[in-house]
Amino acid sequence: MPWKEQSKMDERLRFVARRLEGELMTDLCREFGISRKTGYKIFNRYKEEGLIALEDRSRRPVRYANQLPVPIEQAIIDAKKDKPHWGARKIRELLVRRLAGDVRIPARSTIHAVLDRYGLVKRAGKRRQRALGTSLSSGSVPNALWCVDFKGEFRLGNQAYCYPLTVTDHASRFILACEALEGTKEVPVIEAFHTLFRARGLPDAIRSDNGVPFASPNGLYNLSKLSVWWLRLGVAIERIKPGHPQQNGRHERMHLTLKQETTRPACENHLQQQVRFDDFVREYNTERPHEGLAMATPAEIYTPSSRIYDGLPDIDYPFHDREVLITACGRICMHRKKINISTVLAGQRVGIREVDDGIWLVSFMHYDLGYIDLEQRTLQTIDNPFGAKV
Repeated sequence: MPWKEQSKMDERLRFVARRLEGELMTDLCREFGISRKTGYKIFNRYKEEGLIALEDRSRRPVRYANQLPVPIEQAIIDAKKDKPHWGARKIRELLVRRLAGDVRIPARSTIHAVLDRYGLVKRAGKRRQRALGTSLSSGSVPNALWCVDFKGEFRLGNQAYCYPLTVTDHASRFILACEALEGTKEVPVIEAFHTLFRARGLPDAIRSDNGVPFASPNGLYNLSKLSVWWLRLGVAIERIKPGHPQQNGRHERMHLTLKQETTRPACENHLQQQVRFDDFVREYNTERPHEGLAMATPAEIYTPSSRIYDGLPDIDYPFHDREVLITACGRICMHRKKINISTVLAGQRVGIREVDDGIWLVSFMHYDLGYIDLEQRTLQTIDNPFGAKV
């Protein structure tokens, strides 16, 4: 009785039941049209795992949400070392045959990402510069580092909530902005930075925590549209570790003074509160001496940035095969197939380059985002080019 006449699950169940009743393995395998090796494998799986072991085990590639199981990752590495000239496609097929359906083998793009992480693949052309992480810079001169945060919300006299958006220069302690916003939505924050960049120029880096809108817990590599915009402007992003506000200590200390002098009591509405913030900023920057500045005022130290803000610069990908525009729904289109990348990159151009048979590297600016294959239609991420997910 061939397996395909009825469901495989039912056939395996019947096979195991008759074996448990004492029928000989050789006779059962002959009747069911399978080898003795397969028969013993089915029966042993049942004894180890129960009925769930009789379900179909697909050869379809699997995407692991997090890290690959260690044995599978090691099997990929061993296979590559054994066949150093084979690519991910051939290695995947080799593992499928070796493991004979015992486990589901990951997609080609996942295998290629593992090989890349262990330095077992070569990238054609010039190696692109990759960010090394979120190690925090010293910000020892004006505009080398700006710090941004929302001071905790508080109620105004009219019972509306106020969310102060604050930006300071790390080296000079100069308060660059203190905006009385109605929430933490992205659009008003981007508008505030448009105004700030036009007035003060661009910093080298901006440090924030991991909250919205500076980061996105669901975005690719925790990016948000705001942080993507900063990157397009050539501004590096730094993020402090969760639960470590001391990594933004100077900014937090300013928040304490801001709270003491502007929110007790709070004003009646946002407009009146903004006037109070403006008065505080003026005094803090130009009149208040600072011990960390040898009793100078922040305005005596700070100078505007020499990096003029005049819109987004052009980007190109000379070491890639082509450029692709990410759609509003976060996809790219290749060979009439739609491949998910991330909505935080909607409207941005990325470079793609075929690095192995059917495997494509996707890059945004000089950051490598990961690999795709046309079968899976998804991006297989690699080491976080913007630093660990903090």
